[in-house]
Amino acid sequence: MINIRKLETDLWESADLLRAGSKLTSSQYCMPVLALLFLRYAYSRFKMVEAELLKNRPSRGGRVMPVEPSDFAAKSALYLPREAQFDYLVNLSDDQPLGEAVNHAMTLVEEQSEQLTGILPKTYTMFADELLRELLRIFNNKTLDEIGGDVIGRIYEYFLSKFAKAVASDDGVFFTPKSLVKMLVNVLEPTQGIMLDPACGSGGMFVQTGDFVNQAGLNANTQMTFFGQEKVEYNAQLCLMNMAVHGLNGRIISGDEANSFYHDAHNLAGMCDYVMANPPFNVDKVKAESASAAGRLPFGLPGVNAKTKEIGNANYLWISYFYAYLNEHGRAGFVMASSATDSANKDRDIREKLVRTGDVDVMVSVGNNFFYTLSLPCSLWFFDRNKNSDIRDKVLFIDARNYYTVVDRTLNEWTEWQLRNLQAIVHLYRGEKEKYQQLLTDYDKFIDEAVAALKEQGEPFSQLIDEDTRGHFWGIMGWINNAGHDYTELKQRVENQIDQTKMCIKSAETKIEKRKVKAMRQAGEAFCNILSDILTIINEHEWLTEKFGDGEYKDVLGLCKIATIQEIEEKNYSLTPGAYVGVAEQEDDGVDFHERMNEIHAELAQLNKEANVLMDEIQKAWEGLK
Repeated sequence: MINIRKLETDLWESADLLRAGSKLTSSQYCMPVLALLFLRYAYSRFKMVEAELLKNRPSRGGRVMPVEPSDFAAKSALYLPREAQFDYLVNLSDDQPLGEAVNHAMTLVEEQSEQLTGILPKTYTMFADELLRELLRIFNNKTLDEIGGDVIGRIYEYFLSKFAKAVASDDGVFFTPKSLVKMLVNVLEPTQGIMLDPACGSGGMFVQTGDFVNQAGLNANTQMTFFGQEKVEYNAQLCLMNMAVHGLNGRIISGDEANSFYHDAHNLAGMCDYVMANPPFNVDKVKAESASAAGRLPFGLPGVNAKTKEIGNANYLWISYFYAYLNEHGRAGFVMASSATDSANKDRDIREKLVRTGDVDVMVSVGNNFFYTLSLPCSLWFFDRNKNSDIRDKVLFIDARNYYTVVDRTLNEWTEWQLRNLQAIVHLYRGEKEKYQQLLTDYDKFIDEAVAALKEQGEPFSQLIDEDTRGHFWGIMGWINNAGHDYTELKQRVENQIDQTKMCIKSAETKIEKRKVKAMRQAGEAFCNILSDILTIINEHEWLTEKFGDGEYKDVLGLCKIATIQEIEEKNYSLTPGAYVGVAEQEDDGVDFHERMNEIHAELAQLNKEANVLMDEIQKAWEGLK
């Protein structure tokens, strides 16, 4: 079984190692590397479509008719002339200037796609040929073709996220983490129509929307029409490549005419079925007169400095725009600074008008560290101009600040199951109990598949351990098989199996041949990883069903509450989820606060003492060198 996550990591580490050994900065390296990944994807898709076309190709005089660019266009694939095909570049001899050849390949690709004209980089002559040749070799990994599907699209996004940490200069504006984008898409549930992102960055909203529509068995390019505005042309280029990697078409306008504060570049006010965005927060010095003349302000301007005639904080310009773009049944979902849910003065007045429309649908508080270059919390806002009459005068508030998975020290995210659990709360709020029930069915299906995988992985492990340990191993394995969908019982048995498997590994280490120990440990670790995955899913199932059982919505202290417009008015039109859901009682962790603080102070004093000793030694060594 191919580990896609490991493949992503290996490819990134190999490519980044080359950058570290060159004189290129991350910003110089980012676009050319992503374009090579794009070219690799285009070639993979080209070969797949070419094979499909040649299957039933007519022939004349015993010669098969050659494929044409129009044949590929009909299959939503790029036609690649020979000199733009990845294997051609990989196999060029060492005496041929590779940078020039790759530049030419990018030009040939642009000639095949109006959407990509002038977008792909042609700066490959700044790379040493040895570095460029090694990059091509890395991306020529045959595993990419073996996996199939949209694995290169996934790897492109992975590279984009890694580059975001290194080259983002505007607090990660050009890349919105996937879990936040997925949450927006999951709540909006796009199916067909016009979608706009007026601050589209690298196009994550389009890609996730495309995935959502395609997974529903539809064709995103025929169901959806994508429009984007992006002031920074570099980001717009990333967006167009990102969309092309995922087989999506769209119209993206960049540069000064794409400044959303002053331009409705696509003339879409009142025309959109969906609006999604992660706009730059807390922008200042926006010219009030120009913004007013550009329209899309159904609730008026936010606060204007009387002296400078500038808007001091543009958050409510964005919020007004998102609402103004919607048609009579449109939905909007966007990321916004947490402070906007409770800001005062003109912002508060706009918020009151907005709430009174009845179109504010869901508000979600997000905790720290969800962005790659920004540690502050944020909020997700959702509008629906065609809400169910039962919830027309209500808003669902979700405080998700304590619900997430830690990726590393500086980054949190929602896993796929956590996203679906949060989406399930929205489904119950909307009265869509059948979607909640489907989620429970999907949990059961996952468990069944995971237990089957467990049995499969158990075979190679059991063959590597001694006979006595093997009998014990399969004995406890039977407990899991018999638990079925009793999640409480299953959880206990999985936890027990993890402990017992580790004991089996230790026991076998002393009884089997040394040459088999490493393979046995690896097989046992793979088995335990599946057990851990099952345990994680059981915990997520437990998190959901403890609160909502078989599918009855109820307000949960510290998590969610459905509030009426009257209740919101009583709180001065605050849209901060924490103001409504309250704070859940925290379990006593058994730690005496004062005792622990004394321990910490003692530890700090000891560390300071050791540091002083070390400084004295360094000083003496330094003096000895004089």
